[in-house]
Amino acid sequence: MTYFCRGIRGATTAEANTREAILEATRDMLERLIAENGLRQEDIASAIFSTTPDLNAEFPAVAARALGWLDTALICTHEMAVPGSLERCIRVLVQWNTTRRADEIVHVYVRGARNLRPERALLSHRSESTSSANSHEAER
Repeated sequence: MTYFCRGIRGATTAEANTREAILEATRDMLERLIAENGLRQEDIASAIFSTTPDLNAEFPAVAARALGWLDTALICTHEMAVPGSLERCIRVLVQWNTTRRADEIVHVYVRGARNLRPERALLSHRSESTSSANSHEAER
């Protein structure tokens, strides 16, 4: 069996520049990436998180640590401040050791970040619909 290091992209937006909003949005995005791709922590080589300059209340990597990514190399950085770009955006590039082909990887763009990759919006929308349905089931 041959393993490849594949990149998985994700992006989301935080409601505000607060620790809680950044961690909640990041956790939600990561949980979707995990669910859509069947990620196991031990197969994740590293993850690079970035935020737009208007988010600085917390490191998004803290959310990954809370999910158990304790032995994974993580780093956070800021995106370029491009005029007119999406605000309060959190992005991630996960390097994942897997046997999957590149076209089998599911990238997740949710919340306000869906507009960043319209061709991926259907996948993200499906993920959000599933998550929403599961939330409603849990409430019953």
